[in-house]
Amino acid sequence: MGLNIEEQKAVDKFKKDVVEPSMSNLVILDFWAEWCGPCKALTPVLEKVAAEYADKGVILAKVNVDEEQFIASQFQVRSIPTVYAMFQGQPVADLTSARTESQLKEMLDQILEKLPTQPGGENGGQPQQDVAQFIAMADQVMSEGDAERAAGIYAQVIDMAPSNAAAQAGLVRALVALGQVEEAKHILDAALQDPEIAADPLIEQAKSAVELADTKVDDSELQTLREKAESDPADMDAGLAYAEAAFAAGQRDDAADTLLRMVEADREWNEGAARTKLLQIFEAVGLEDPWVVATRRRLSRILFG
Repeated sequence: MGLNIEEQKAVDKFKKDVVEPSMSNLVILDFWAEWCGPCKALTPVLEKVAAEYADKGVILAKVNVDEEQFIASQFQVRSIPTVYAMFQGQPVADLTSARTESQLKEMLDQILEKLPTQPGGENGGQPQQDVAQFIAMADQVMSEGDAERAAGIYAQVIDMAPSNAAAQAGLVRALVALGQVEEAKHILDAALQDPEIAADPLIEQAKSAVELADTKVDDSELQTLREKAESDPADMDAGLAYAEAAFAAGQRDDAADTLLRMVEADREWNEGAARTKLLQIFEAVGLEDPWVVATRRRLSRILFG
């Protein structure tokens, strides 16, 4: 119908992310942008309410107006945030005026009374695709560095699906990032009591995050380790000790730089300990995290370049 390739891609993505889910669910459609302060203030409200209303057939979809200008133009978005309720492919309400939890819940309650949404599966449980949507959202928030908000989303998923390993692992990693290591350990220990959760590969990421966090030292000791490693780059033991402590202190760039230098100098040292430690760090952060992807490229260039 006269669309160029990019516009057709945008339409196809919108159908998949919004139109198709709206056939049986009520979709909260949020138009936003990175530079929009009010959007960032509203996002946690939308995420929290959508998670609480998931068992009623409510899901959240977001459209970045900078990246998806064609879709925004089709909805004649003039300012952001703009928020619509979508059902069966059509806007059924403008939710933009709802800026608090209570306002949004009141509007959703009124809408849901009139619509034949189909929450849950055959047994009334939460659809897996809805849970996956919130996990993907939390993973994205985590990769952007907002561990506190990510932890909140993971916790909401666990409320909906207590046996979801991805949510359990994500919450542990988020708590570690926030410095709440003891709470992370408690949640990990509890999760490991479930054999199905314990067998999930994502739990290994959580274990790695906790193990690395246990190497944290105070600032003065960290400085001492740094000075020792920098004064004698050939001292691999000093380099490894500093890298572990630096990562535990949140200085992952310094940790990675040190370990990459060690791999480049002697990749076989101590049975490849520096490379092994890097891989453990990658696992703890998350293999899809942009920082991990970039650092893995650096490692590959050293190993295979």
